Amino acid sequence: MTQHYQGSCHCGAIKFSFDAEEITQGLRCTCSICRRKGALMSTEVIPVDKLKIDANPDDIGLYQFDSKIAKHYFCKTCGIYTHNETIRAPGNCRVNLGCIDDLDTSKLERVVFDGKNLL
Repeated sequence: MTQHYQGSCHCGAIKFSFDAEEITQGLRCTCSICRRKGALMSTEVIPVDKLKIDANPDDIGLYQFDSKIAKHYFCKTCGIYTHNETIRAPGNCRVNLGCIDDLDTSKLERVVFDGKNLL
């Protein structure tokens, strides 16, 4: 059974929503950028066309490095990292679970992905 989730960056300039199975765990990645961000990401990927983003495009920052396949999005106003398009599944996103309304990330199981040794 799917649930509707919605979230935002800290200042509310970037809002997003999607439908997914109940979120019971989060993903920690060991790659260089994820390790530094410390974000707990969704374990399931969301197709880009299923993640509804409500924001002025000028408010969304994009950071890419290395192969430029992964796309890391953040709010240009408050700096919060909201979501990314993944390197392992281009055309799909993961969201920062800390941005989702009414989701207590401290109660979620954590899955670790060894992104450091992926490539």
